[in-house]
Amino acid sequence: MKPLKFKKSWVRPGKDPQTFRLVKFFSLAGFVVIFIFTVILTVLFTHRFQEMALKKNEDYLLLLASNLNHQVFQQFVLPIAYEKEGRITLSDPDQYRRLDAVVRNTIHGFHVEQLNQYDQEGIFSYSTADNPPLGRKDAEVPGVKKALEGEDYFELPGYNRWRSIFWFGTSQPQYLKAFIPFRLEEKLAPHLGPVVGVFEITQNITADLKEVSKFRLIILFTLVVIMGLLFLVLRQIVKQAEIIVERRHEEQRSLQTQLHQAERLAALGEMTASVAHEIRNPLGIISSTAELLQERLARYEPQNRLARIIVEEVNRLNERVTEFLDFSRPRVPNLRACDLDGVLNRSLEFLQPEIDRLGITVIQDFRLPHGTLVADPDLMHQAFLNILLNSIQAMPQGGELRVSTRPGANGQGGEIHFRDTGEGIDSENLKKIFNPFFTTKERGSGLGLPIVKSIIESHQGTIRIDSEEGKWTEVTLSLPALAANQGKAAA
Repeated sequence: MKPLKFKKSWVRPGKDPQTFRLVKFFSLAGFVVIFIFTVILTVLFTHRFQEMALKKNEDYLLLLASNLNHQVFQQFVLPIAYEKEGRITLSDPDQYRRLDAVVRNTIHGFHVEQLNQYDQEGIFSYSTADNPPLGRKDAEVPGVKKALEGEDYFELPGYNRWRSIFWFGTSQPQYLKAFIPFRLEEKLAPHLGPVVGVFEITQNITADLKEVSKFRLIILFTLVVIMGLLFLVLRQIVKQAEIIVERRHEEQRSLQTQLHQAERLAALGEMTASVAHEIRNPLGIISSTAELLQERLARYEPQNRLARIIVEEVNRLNERVTEFLDFSRPRVPNLRACDLDGVLNRSLEFLQPEIDRLGITVIQDFRLPHGTLVADPDLMHQAFLNILLNSIQAMPQGGELRVSTRPGANGQGGEIHFRDTGEGIDSENLKKIFNPFFTTKERGSGLGLPIVKSIIESHQGTIRIDSEEGKWTEVTLSLPALAANQGKAAA
């Protein structure tokens, strides 16, 4: 699967990408977005539930008014019209009491706070309240006017629906008022008869609005919990993404550094190879001439050491040229079954005179099964010699050198450890230890460890050096399990 590629970046050119903290940005922006969506959803849900609650109460009052219209018409209007020959006068105490009895029996148990009635001219003619202002003309009151025109009218005095969404409760009771036409009933269309009055029904809906408020709190709490969990999950995802991006950025920087170093080493290798070839030819002539001169001087001046010094220095310079050539043109390993413990023994035997001269104690702890690894014995011998020489030279006053081997992780491959009790390496030099030509020795070339690193990497292995200045240094070589045909493939 190919990785996603973004054509545009939020980071301006020239800015360090590390200064852009994705997690912090997402934390702030995500919190704001989630908070806004939580508020919007709460408002929408609460408004919808509030509308449903009010619609339920309106339908309830319409049903009550329909029943009241029927009862008043059947039990009051018709009998009084028959008895009084059509003259209905609520100012008559007897008629008023009969209407009051019908109304109260009808609304009993329906939680009606107050019921008023207006005649067809809008005059306040009846009320269930104590001491009502009867006889007052309210024809211009919006509710009365709409009802006399044949329309149902509802109002919530002192109640703001949108404000109530953002305000959590109030101590004041809330009432729903309904102005509904009072009609004469006809057999064919009882609800379409002429309007002869108005019913004003007042209902206390405080409890229902409190339920809306509770519902709003439940919605808000639920959304906050859900959005909070979503935010935490997304934040963790983005945090992990940032870690992955940062890790890939570090890998990219490391690869770029390795590429630049490889380019420099390639150019350096070409220059070193050409210089080494140019030097080697004159060295051969100087060496052969010095040997002839040494033979002739031995006849006449046996004590003269000048020619011998020339030969020794030429040989030393030839060794340096050989190191340059080895560094500039790394050899492809000839992989085959290899007894690394045997190669280590051969390297230690080669350096035994120097080890004895300095009084160094060598401790061997070899635990690799015979012939378990595939490697190039000659290249490994060269690498071991360089490491052992460094350890020996770090202990001019003697010390302890521990050489150990053991199988790698899960029994695959192997590890070789060289630990000495020498001078150690300071932290600054430890960072540059594998740089070509870097050395702290007066007569060193600075190519020993780079060559060792090149040999180990040609075996697809790794090298690690740990040290404490003035106490110890440990070199660890890790080699994988290779097949005999992997040498040319790796090259």
